[in-house]
Amino acid sequence: MDAIVLSTALTALLANIGLGGGIFEHSVIDRAWPRKPEIVQPRKGGISRVRFWIPAHSLFELSLFVTLYFGWGHGGVRRALLVALAAHLAMRFWSAFDMIPKAIAFEKAETVDEAAARDWTKRSLMRFPLALLTSLAALAAFAAACGLNLV
Repeated sequence: MDAIVLSTALTALLANIGLGGGIFEHSVIDRAWPRKPEIVQPRKGGISRVRFWIPAHSLFELSLFVTLYFGWGHGGVRRALLVALAAHLAMRFWSAFDMIPKAIAFEKAETVDEAAARDWTKRSLMRFPLALLTSLAALAAFAAACGLNLV
């Protein structure tokens, strides 16, 4: 099997792991933690979201750049990967400058305003379309690499 097919497969897999993590976080964690903030406070025995998100994003981004390198000469693959990159970067910048600093503040706070926490979870969900676009574009790149010409 050729490097472009393998790398697009890995990139699509990692993009969808991130999408699934976001769906899980919203469906399970975000529904509960505004009422019980200790759920997302590692120092109080809660989960550490960074233990999933840092490796998930880092591995996806590394794979995406490697795949861009291998797939640059293939127009359909390149276009789909550039869409995935643009959507992912938009989501990451939004996260870095808005969502993550607030999440860290919630994790460190002694008391958390439930209304502010619920507002954060609603705004966090607004990142879902960017994650979905990233995943779909990565899958389109894989399809193009396999010769399905769906891009």
